[in-house]
Amino acid sequence: AVVSTQSTGGQGDDERSLTPLGREQAAETGRHLAALGVPYTEVVISTLTRAQETGDIIMEELKAGEALVSEHGLSRTDLLMEGSPIEAVPQIRFKPEQYEFEDGVRIEAAFRRFFHRADSEQKSESHELLVCHANVIRYLVCRATQNPPEAWLRMSLAHGSVTEVIIEPTGEVFVSGIGDKGHLPAKMVTFS
Repeated sequence: AVVSTQSTGGQGDDERSLTPLGREQAAETGRHLAALGVPYTEVVISTLTRAQETGDIIMEELKAGEALVSEHGLSRTDLLMEGSPIEAVPQIRFKPEQYEFEDGVRIEAAFRRFFHRADSEQKSESHELLVCHANVIRYLVCRATQNPPEAWLRMSLAHGSVTEVIIEPTGEVFVSGIGDKGHLPAKMVTFS
């Protein structure tokens, strides 16, 4: 999963497009993913503007790097939109009175949609790339690793960082990286 890159600080989604630095972060992340040579079977992007712009730039880099993305493997979904999934415990630098936590059901639905063992009919590995938001990724990692989902704010993810979760056919889950930002030059690393 990839965190959307730096965006402007507008109030509504239509006011939160990528900054020039955000576009550079997205391109660097796309080049990094292409260099890995992973045959992505599906790319799923949040419908929020900043994630769509990030995802589109990443897709351009994947195509330029000849990373395989199946013809029908690109989709966009509201399930991955930014939100506050659940009240964090303990409350770390967080003002719960600003949030209503109405996004929890939707984000849990995203977990159930994207994090499961392969169908018994599947004969080869699949690699899905999610382009969404830090709050969503943190919650998904907590759920995938069977850690308390209330711990979602205990992780910090940079814009354009990459998190890799491996789900074995047996259902075993491994996290090989959370918020990896090593592909970004230090001057390009930002957080929301």
